Amino acid sequence: MAKLQKSQSSVLVEPVYSSVITLLIIVTACVELCDAVTVVDVYRLVQYDLGGVPFGSRLAALNHHAASSLFSSSGAAADLSRTVLILPVRELNLTFIREYIGERKPLGGLLLLLPPVFSPEHTDIGGGADHDSAKDLVKEVLIEVERLLIHANIPYPVYFGFEDEHVNAMLADIKKNDATGQPATATTGGYKLVVAAPEPRKIASPTIANIQGWLPGLKADGDSNQLPTIAVVASYDTFGAAPALSVGSDSNGSGVVALLEIARLFSILYSNPKTRGRYNLLFALTSGGPYNYNGTHKWLHSLDQRLRETIDYAICLNSIGSSSDELWIHVSKPPENAYIKQIFEGFSSVSEELGLKVGLKHKKINISNPRVAWEHEQFSRLRVTAATLSELSVAPDFLEATGGLSDNRNYVNEALIRKSVKLVAESLARHIYGQQGKNIDIFADDSNLSLNPSYIRSWLEFLSTTPRMAPLLSKNDPLIMALKKELADHTVEVNIQQEVLDGMFTFYDSTSGRLHIYQVASVTFDLLLLLVLGSYLIMLFSFLVIITRGLDDLISLFRRPTSRKVKTA
Repeated sequence: MAKLQKSQSSVLVEPVYSSVITLLIIVTACVELCDAVTVVDVYRLVQYDLGGVPFGSRLAALNHHAASSLFSSSGAAADLSRTVLILPVRELNLTFIREYIGERKPLGGLLLLLPPVFSPEHTDIGGGADHDSAKDLVKEVLIEVERLLIHANIPYPVYFGFEDEHVNAMLADIKKNDATGQPATATTGGYKLVVAAPEPRKIASPTIANIQGWLPGLKADGDSNQLPTIAVVASYDTFGAAPALSVGSDSNGSGVVALLEIARLFSILYSNPKTRGRYNLLFALTSGGPYNYNGTHKWLHSLDQRLRETIDYAICLNSIGSSSDELWIHVSKPPENAYIKQIFEGFSSVSEELGLKVGLKHKKINISNPRVAWEHEQFSRLRVTAATLSELSVAPDFLEATGGLSDNRNYVNEALIRKSVKLVAESLARHIYGQQGKNIDIFADDSNLSLNPSYIRSWLEFLSTTPRMAPLLSKNDPLIMALKKELADHTVEVNIQQEVLDGMFTFYDSTSGRLHIYQVASVTFDLLLLLVLGSYLIMLFSFLVIITRGLDDLISLFRRPTSRKVKTA
């Protein structure tokens, strides 16, 4: 009897085990179908308000199927209100995109794919001189796209990502499905893109930080007069379509690198009383550059008036690393002004020795216009002589050429930065030591005052991988602390001035996210799978009833019970 019970239990347990294993395999297959094909980093389009008017991408969360074209296979405009449109920048049709965004047509989301060369992490440094025409063409397209997006109010999520083998394979599948007239939907299946992000929040009272340092000049014995001062200034923050990608290698990483190297060179000269000049040198790294040089404005007004009046002139460095061997000195005072003439002649003399061409551009400032085109104009408004050295021949438009998507390490000419540093340092030194017009090389290549290419390269690489949008930097941000420490290594009385950015701007967080790409099955597949699972479970149930209770009990389950008549008296 015991053997019989053991035999029956083993017969019962074995099919149950095999059934459970089979069910687990099916469930695992279903789970695999729901797993993300890949996960990639994406970067959201900037969101800000200007004077209460909204601009940029107004949403962050994304959860829609993917498509690759604005049109259906028949050529008609597709309904994309619940679709994420994936467009590689190298294939963009600017006319269609401009019309689509301008007419505010409905879209579930937009993902723009950038070539890897525009990634801050891209290490194939070309030096800014040998780019092929295809890359330059993509750069021009990207500049136009960025200009369009940052000045538009877009009611759906817009993200930037980078092409890679996984993303390219997904896009090829999507294009194939779109070409056959089977765009991804809940009915047909396909790819689904998900970015789980909270609603963007306003950044309360964004701050800007200005960093300044001194190299005091040498006073003659018994001289009670204030020494004249020369200021070297560069704005270090950026603004672009994607804040998390706005590294600004040229604008204005090149200017910051040049200022730090100039400070290092003059710190060597000023460390010895015999070679210390009779000029104070004031170095300032300012913030708020894209926003009318708001940080420069606040820094200048915070200076003691007596100190401000000692400034002989200020030279502002802006975008000096990605063009040809041609630079421009922009001024607000007429070229006939004695100070302006002296500055220009000094720079022109040195530039000829370096094989550079320096031109002079005069633009009179309009005091009634709040728009500030160049950093030196903030000085000019306070009647301080100043100039801006830049590769740009004309001032960029508002919020443009401020370190956007196309401004990265791959498009910066390191050799030109070194020439620009030599130009500024040599011109200042000849002015300080009264050597104007003389053929003398103070910072000779074979001396202890020669430029340090490794120093320039290391700082350029650091800034080229560090996004620097001022409202997103904390008061003790590692970048600000690193700049302060570096300036303190070469100057004295270094301090940081923290100010609140003027209230005309309102910025929002949620600048990046993780994009989960799912390959989902169609509803038809789901129904078929449900039918198979249901049939399997019915068969499993019937089998278990038969082997445990017999066929008659199984049939009785489906037999209509006999009705009982109740007799009444």
